[in-house]
Amino acid sequence: MGDFYQNGVVTTLHNLRNRPTGALEKELVEFSTKRPMSLILPALFTELQGKAMPKIVEELSKVPYLNEIIIGLDGANQEEFEYAKEYLSRLPQRVRVIWNDGPKMQELQRTLTEEGLSPGNGGKGRNVWYIFGYAIASGRSEAVALHDCDIVTYSRDMLARLLYPVANPNLTYRFNKGYYFRANENKLHGRVTRLLITPLLRSFKKMMGNLEFVEFLDSFRYPLAGEFSMRSDVMKTIRIPDDWGLEVGILSEVLRNNAPNRICQTDIADKYDHKHQPLSADDPSRGLARMSLEICLTIFRKLAADGKIFTAETFRSLKSTYYRIATDFVEQYFSDALINGMEVDRHEEEKTVELFTSSIINAGAEFLNNPKQRSNIPTWKRVSSAIPGFLNDFYEVVEEDNK
Repeated sequence: MGDFYQNGVVTTLHNLRNRPTGALEKELVEFSTKRPMSLILPALFTELQGKAMPKIVEELSKVPYLNEIIIGLDGANQEEFEYAKEYLSRLPQRVRVIWNDGPKMQELQRTLTEEGLSPGNGGKGRNVWYIFGYAIASGRSEAVALHDCDIVTYSRDMLARLLYPVANPNLTYRFNKGYYFRANENKLHGRVTRLLITPLLRSFKKMMGNLEFVEFLDSFRYPLAGEFSMRSDVMKTIRIPDDWGLEVGILSEVLRNNAPNRICQTDIADKYDHKHQPLSADDPSRGLARMSLEICLTIFRKLAADGKIFTAETFRSLKSTYYRIATDFVEQYFSDALINGMEVDRHEEEKTVELFTSSIINAGAEFLNNPKQRSNIPTWKRVSSAIPGFLNDFYEVVEEDNK
């Protein structure tokens, strides 16, 4: 059931009446004459062979308003890159595949590294950064949307609702974050948002009072959603984290460069499901263990940049406050699931909270022990200043690879 409740400091655009996709797309076609639109897709090669991608490609082939689709491809050799180009050639839009592991791209990365501008060793953050760079160099769009390639419940309605707020010339939004209900038919998902992000933000409020970034982040119904859209010039000023802090880090950068009333969130799906990360309690380099640590680090660094002082005692207090609030959330979600006839394993939920508690302590220790550690990839504005002509070289490399 839809609602019209506005909470926090960003505008929420609800799904009040299940407006037909065709009606949204008709308006978007009109908007595209004044504000051309692109879709950017960070992908692993394995996702092209997964169960989600055929449905995504089928849905995108029906989208009438997109000017360009840019796919950043990780984990592909020469044969797999050629397969990807052929696989995506059925799309009617202008399509470009960025072969991140290709020899020409590797040479460009060496150039960046020599200038102290390395985008990292891989992962979604670097992939998104490269796609942003190509979209800037291409200059074919004034509004872009991004979503993942593992959405098994994908519908082109998601994309229409995601782009609408930044594509409509009658609206003033520069960034839009998608949100949705994370569950399948019988089980609640979204553990990192439910049991880490929200309790952690509430803990900061309890300990430190009103903090602009905490209030901003807590305004989002699903801050870790991988779906967002923005005006194209926003891409030039974003410093992207190169780890699991990507979504939170991008929100931080958007707030730094834009007023909250130019930022919104939109209900883009009744249900949403994609691949789920393992807990990996015994291996901090994988799964939710790694994800939660890197998200915590991103939040700590942002608050430190805003002038907050952290000590070992701060993190000990934060751990205790978080644990109390998070275990209360376990009870709340158990009750919510029970009345809806859904499954919630309370033991598993409490194990997850215990893992996240350890992540807070470990992230705090890493933050204090490595104060000079760089967490963000440089902006494309800085790259263009340091290496004039780099964006043009990058554009030409992608064009040559796609011949």
